[in-house]
Amino acid sequence: MFVATNRLFVPAERAEEFEAHFRENMRTFLPGVPGLRRSTLLRPTRPDQPYVSVNEFDTEEDFKAWVASASFKEAHRRNAGIARHVTGNAVETFQPSEDLVLTR
Repeated sequence: MFVATNRLFVPAERAEEFEAHFRENMRTFLPGVPGLRRSTLLRPTRPDQPYVSVNEFDTEEDFKAWVASASFKEAHRRNAGIARHVTGNAVETFQPSEDLVLTR
């Protein structure tokens, strides 16, 4: 598995509209993405925290193919959708260690 996170800094006054656009983007652009296991948006619990988008892929190659896709580029256009609400972001990628996972 390969995990990509994106910390998205959104001013409080834009949060509601950001969430609506993010939800629409997820429903429009994510179904059928090869290798995508799960996509989650974590809502901050304090005003000084960012939203965190968590995307779980089968492989790093699946993630890279998604980032290179036309649908990714359309979903992330600067003047459309969620991008116009974000004042900053930070992408991080991870490879979970299977021996460090606890499931119930």
